Amino acid sequence: MKTVQRVASIFHHMGTSPLTTNADIAPDQIPVSQLPGVGSRRVQVLREVGIETAEDVLYHFPRRYLDRSTLVRIRDLVMHAGEVVTVVGNVDTVHTVPGRRKRLVVKLIDGSGSMELVFFQGLNYWQNSFTTGEPVAVSGEAQFYGRKASMVHPDIDRLQDGDTVEFINTGGIVPVYPSNAELEKVGLNRHGGFRRLMHLVLQRYLQDIRDWFTGEFLRAQRLIPLRDALDCIHRPPDNHLLGLARRRLVYDEFFMLSLQLAVRKRRMSTTAPGIAFRGESPTARKLVEQLPFSLTGAQKRVLREIVEDMRAEQPMNRLLQGDVGSGKTVVALLSMLVAVDNGYQCALMVPTEVLAEQHFRTITSIVDDLSVNIQLLTGQQAAGKKDPLLAAVANGDVHIVIGTHALIQAGVQFHRLGLVVIDEQHRFGVAQRAELRSKGSAPDVLVMTATPIPRTLSMTLYGDLDVSVIDELPANRKRVKTAIRFDEDRDTVYSFLRAEVEQGNQAYIVFPLVSESEKLDLKAATEEYGKLRETVFPDLRLGLLHGQMKSDEKDAVMTRFKRRDIDILVATTVIEVGVDVPDATVMVIEHAERFGLAQLHQLRGRVGRSDKQAWCILMTTKRMYFAGRGKSTDEEKTISDLRRRLDTMRDSTDGFHIAEVDMEIRGPGDLWGTQQHGYPAFRIANLLEHGAILQEAREAAFRIIDTDPQLRKEEHRGIRELLGPRIRRRLDMAEIS
Repeated sequence: MKTVQRVASIFHHMGTSPLTTNADIAPDQIPVSQLPGVGSRRVQVLREVGIETAEDVLYHFPRRYLDRSTLVRIRDLVMHAGEVVTVVGNVDTVHTVPGRRKRLVVKLIDGSGSMELVFFQGLNYWQNSFTTGEPVAVSGEAQFYGRKASMVHPDIDRLQDGDTVEFINTGGIVPVYPSNAELEKVGLNRHGGFRRLMHLVLQRYLQDIRDWFTGEFLRAQRLIPLRDALDCIHRPPDNHLLGLARRRLVYDEFFMLSLQLAVRKRRMSTTAPGIAFRGESPTARKLVEQLPFSLTGAQKRVLREIVEDMRAEQPMNRLLQGDVGSGKTVVALLSMLVAVDNGYQCALMVPTEVLAEQHFRTITSIVDDLSVNIQLLTGQQAAGKKDPLLAAVANGDVHIVIGTHALIQAGVQFHRLGLVVIDEQHRFGVAQRAELRSKGSAPDVLVMTATPIPRTLSMTLYGDLDVSVIDELPANRKRVKTAIRFDEDRDTVYSFLRAEVEQGNQAYIVFPLVSESEKLDLKAATEEYGKLRETVFPDLRLGLLHGQMKSDEKDAVMTRFKRRDIDILVATTVIEVGVDVPDATVMVIEHAERFGLAQLHQLRGRVGRSDKQAWCILMTTKRMYFAGRGKSTDEEKTISDLRRRLDTMRDSTDGFHIAEVDMEIRGPGDLWGTQQHGYPAFRIANLLEHGAILQEAREAAFRIIDTDPQLRKEEHRGIRELLGPRIRRRLDMAEIS
């Protein structure tokens, strides 16, 4: 009943103005140095964890909670043996018990009986901490020695009197805050020090917190006011109100991010006039007619979406997602031909020279008789070859330039850049992508990734982009069969690999290292290549490819492999992206447990690129795969995660499912570097748990910016005044990719 009354009270008192406050100075303007009990050392330690103001303290959320809501009389403790309970009583005696393990014993009484509080550490401190007769509340595990009840090192609240009980460490749902060694040293620890600081800030400054949403908006979105949310997240009266508080604060984080993305997207569409391309492209149409295969329905749908964007006056800013082998390159090429037929140039930027050379070979072979001038630009090209190429790009003779980071060098000038395509875009930083865009006058931008991205992560990383997904593989593709094999199975694996080669197919064997490492007991590509060539497959043609080879050496190896002059290619992860050899049907990945799920999925995508059946064999050890029992919790979890990765690869070829599992194991923040990708550091929101709230907050934020771009309406005044400065700071940090 109390919960129902509290909830009703919260929603009944929702005002219509978000700005009502009596504060002369807002909590975000109160430095922690002005808080009682926070000296210079504490100021320094708090600053190191991102807490500089009173508001920052309020937004330092608990990482978990302890349920200490069970209040028990001492005589009833026997019914709660082994449970964590709370007892309220008065200190009767304090004395030290000598012995092999000296201890301090505090006798506590409550009128129904007596119990002992036992302390083995900090005896002098605790000896001086208790006064006979003082009321205290203690929480801990109820233990019994004979019939004598006790608690060892319980958490304690000092109570002023029976009428004004202020529970901080006991007597309810108690927050546990993130801590570290430095916070512990200055007394802001998980055992109550930070709770006391939080209690003080809540008492003094909570009433000065302003809400950026109106009461009407809160009711429509089923949100409680911000003050109540902050109060309940730190002092939850029950689990129901704690849930409401968490929902409000999660919504706020997603709303702030979504508002930033909405503003950024609108800014891109309004600040610079784009190119309104004609949608017709005779060259693209001719290419489609002479392709040796038909476009899938998904490819046609995505191409229509891209061309529709290109026809608009606003610059296109679209993300193209497609699993390995789904045909993104053909879609990108057809889009570029639309730009070329409109008299514009195109740039295709990729992260590695191997991939650039692969794209160049593939695209030039497709458009060989279409009178389109396509050139390759990389950092390894000699000046004698590069200078004429740069001149041809600058005067417009080159229609499509395929290259690496070399495309953004100062000496590269385009005559009329109309479309920028960025492949495997997550490998480029925001500044690099912006630099390539700046080579033209508001060119259209198409960014592509073969790394499937979970929907919630996509909405946060690319929420300002329009998204197209190729979710259909070519009709002639067969599902790659994946198996887990151990060192004991190696002879069988090699026999299978040999049989595939004898049937006219090719294979990869991938290693995680180039050469042996003293620190890691891993087979390495160069050493194993020699052993495989000399003792295992002496009669077959083996090749070696790794990232430390020179560009022309890598190109020569890949050319020989594609021409079938190599039966088995021994390689590192340099082949992870973009390498396309239709006759390769077997992928053997050594030490597969050392690779992430996304990387394993990308490597597997190098086979199965024709109508032939393909296999991926994940090599590991039984010791690694079946270990875990008897290990520490962290070690057991690590091994469990390794095993789950391999099992997921064996059981699924769905890239989006694999990406979801990867995010569950690694967490979204680990999937993308925060500096490179601008990934938001959420304090309380979790993409795995709160996808529905993200969708609601995103829809609301984009709707507000669509109808009121400058936030000038009265109902948006709180958002403008309170969130506006924060959004502007974030926008200044990184413009759209």
